Amino acid sequence: MNNAERKMKRRRGQSALVLSALCACLLMLIVLNLAIGDENIGLWDVMKSLAGQGDAGVRFLVMEFRMPRILLAVLAGGALSIAGVVAQSLMKNPLAAPDTLGITGGAGLGAVIVTVLFSQQSPLLLTGAAFSGSVLAAALVYLLAYRNGISPVRLALVGIAVNAFCHSGIQLLISRGSPNVNNALIWLNGSLWGRDWDDVLSLFIWCCLVIPPIWFAAKPLDIIKSGDGIAVGLGIRLERTRFLLLAGAVLLTAVAVTAVGTIGFIGLMAPHIARKLAGTETRILIPVSALVGGIVLLIADAAGRGLVPPLEIPAGLIAAIIGGPYFIYLLRREARQGRA
Repeated sequence: MNNAERKMKRRRGQSALVLSALCACLLMLIVLNLAIGDENIGLWDVMKSLAGQGDAGVRFLVMEFRMPRILLAVLAGGALSIAGVVAQSLMKNPLAAPDTLGITGGAGLGAVIVTVLFSQQSPLLLTGAAFSGSVLAAALVYLLAYRNGISPVRLALVGIAVNAFCHSGIQLLISRGSPNVNNALIWLNGSLWGRDWDDVLSLFIWCCLVIPPIWFAAKPLDIIKSGDGIAVGLGIRLERTRFLLLAGAVLLTAVAVTAVGTIGFIGLMAPHIARKLAGTETRILIPVSALVGGIVLLIADAAGRGLVPPLEIPAGLIAAIIGGPYFIYLLRREARQGRA
């Protein structure tokens, strides 16, 4: 066995260890989250409820109220994180993410427009509106940031501006006093409150449709990260591959925002944490980022429910408190590297 094979075997072993540790951490957080709320439940009672035993009232609370929001947090965090991996890899930009590129704000604005204007909304209509809004926002960011090329810092600043514009539109729609304003506030705050199994099933189906093709495109994505010339020389249809992968990232963002609202910074933080844990190989980076994103959103949701019960702080606000300083750190680091 030569050195290259030994390194590859060692790297695969490390990746398997990281994935196993993250899965164990995720399962532990799921159980803890089931116990946390305005009415705390003992861990033993939670375990009995998961086994279909114990008090019927506790079992109903665990399985019908808390379990759907927890699974939705895992799915939404994973979807936003994978969208962040795709955006950062395709643009070779560590500041790229669904929220810094305006995709999250555009998706939220599209969903709020449908929520406010129509008293009855089908999941397909909401997803279509969120997808359309995210596509328009991403296109606007690209057009405004392009000046003989794309600067990472300029792209991030323009994305923040477009995101702020979209949130202003959300606030304007809410201020009109529509009868559906309470539903619209979900998109502004990024809350997991009141979710049910239908929401989980819808997001799960979309994730099953979109994530596998992105994962199977991991090798072309690694080649694209090495340079456009190398990718073209190896026979990759560059523009087509970029378009399809970006469309997948936009769709993942749209369905996540449709399910849980505009939760920011998950797609920015999780890929960076995953690279520290498992390296840059996209085939490994995608599942590790998804697990990290689910864990971060679970922590944010648990903090929002457990800090000042019975008051519930939306998970989106907790995520912003965590992610805002981290984004400033990345922005300053990129600015210093640009000057260097």
